[in-house]
Amino acid sequence: MEGQSTKNITVLIAGRPYPLKVKLEDEPVIRKIVKEVNEKINRFQLNYTNKDKQDCLSMTLLTYAVDLHKAKQSVHQENSVSSKLSEIEALLDSLLG
Repeated sequence: MEGQSTKNITVLIAGRPYPLKVKLEDEPVIRKIVKEVNEKINRFQLNYTNKDKQDCLSMTLLTYAVDLHKAKQSVHQENSVSSKLSEIEALLDSLLG
């Protein structure tokens, strides 16, 4: 983050403070994500009252990991389709040209 404007902030996740050094332009996104994480943790705590906070944090992490994995697979499939279309286009160009 050298040469870029940064800011020290503290975020609360599951009631615990975490100091961060962030780019100024990243702060709103980080705060939005922290809010979403806390809301997800709270939903797990309401739905699974027999689970402790650590379990709810772990389940929240798992849901984000699954979402990230699905997004990566989707991008990979899109890249694969794009690559195949490029190959078909090149083949058609060679046949027509």
